[in-house]
Amino acid sequence: MGYSARAQPEFEFFLQGNAGWYCKAQPSLLTWFLAILDCCSGKETYPSSPLELQRWARLRFCMLHAEHSHDGWKLSKYNFEISGEGMGTQKRVLVTGAGGFIGHHLVKRLKSDGHWVRGVDIKYPEYEASASDAFEILDLRKAENCLLATRGGIDEVYNLAADMGGIGYITAYLADISRNNILINAHMLEASRQNGVQRFLFSSSACVYNQSKQQDAAVTALREEDAHPADPEPGYGWEKLFAEELCRYYYKDYGFETRIVRFHNVYGPLGTYEGGKEKAPAAICRKLALAEDDGEIEVWGDGEQTRSFMYVDDCVEGLIHIIASDYREPLNLGRAELVTINELVNLVARIAGKRITKRHNLSGPQGVRGRNSNNTRLRKVLGWEPSVSLERGLVSTFEWIAAQVRSKYSPSAMVSAAAD
Repeated sequence: MGYSARAQPEFEFFLQGNAGWYCKAQPSLLTWFLAILDCCSGKETYPSSPLELQRWARLRFCMLHAEHSHDGWKLSKYNFEISGEGMGTQKRVLVTGAGGFIGHHLVKRLKSDGHWVRGVDIKYPEYEASASDAFEILDLRKAENCLLATRGGIDEVYNLAADMGGIGYITAYLADISRNNILINAHMLEASRQNGVQRFLFSSSACVYNQSKQQDAAVTALREEDAHPADPEPGYGWEKLFAEELCRYYYKDYGFETRIVRFHNVYGPLGTYEGGKEKAPAAICRKLALAEDDGEIEVWGDGEQTRSFMYVDDCVEGLIHIIASDYREPLNLGRAELVTINELVNLVARIAGKRITKRHNLSGPQGVRGRNSNNTRLRKVLGWEPSVSLERGLVSTFEWIAAQVRSKYSPSAMVSAAAD
């Protein structure tokens, strides 16, 4: 793979780069070329591949614009081109919520695909270090922090940052969740637009769907249009539905490219498994890991409520497909494999090799009676849908959670915690 650069550098000039300092370029073509790249990227190392050279191709416009807005700059007219087979594959990507479960997995995948990735969250990943090139602790409820997060020529934003958790959490803190997430989403959209981001992916939720369509355990799989007429889950569902509309408005008014994905219950290793914010698969895996053989675990409700569950690797794959697509309307992202919570418990128990008794807590929060993902439109738009079976995904999830539990609890404490 080769590249070529052509220029007429019969001058020298001072250029202020993103790093906030000045460099002086000499007439030598090589020095001139590398100095600009160095200044625009804010790095002290020179590019080593056409992938890195791609950064200059986009940043050149900023310099040319500055030529017409500042007096005293000694810029001559010139032509400059960068070309090379295979260029244009690396992107600068921002993942918000990168300290969380899905965001952490997404960062790892984007890095393995060869992209430069900035992770932003109010916390670091809990279970292993982030693979991101840069990780910044920022409260995205503040507009100025969103501008910081999106600075520096970011191409794509995966906006996964949210105040959220399992059904017990999202039904208990309606005002806090709604306020926090509305601020994050509104500020991130505007900051991304102002800073020239090319595409913005918003992570919505199946909680936006009309509750009247989810009253039967044998639920008809939810199509994207079933969100209207609007009657989403209180708090979390309403703020997600509003943010979807805001994404549409930003495209209508500004031509800002947005993508909208509706998650259906994501699970897998490296996710929260205790503390109140965990989802059903993680909570059940934790309870089974803690329980003795022939023991008892608590199940919220009668256990006949139904859900579909998507493994995190499928989720990440779907996100990458969706942001690359030309489809601007909401898309379901979930498995269409419907199970009852009782069946989920039985499956995890079989994986754990334990016999257990279910103690149903009918006063516990349950959410809607049934929810499943209709993937017809997803298949049509992407030619793809999630494929990891529930059993296969739960094997690796249980193994990871069981290892966490064994390292944290003594045998006697495990028995006591299993009853909670």
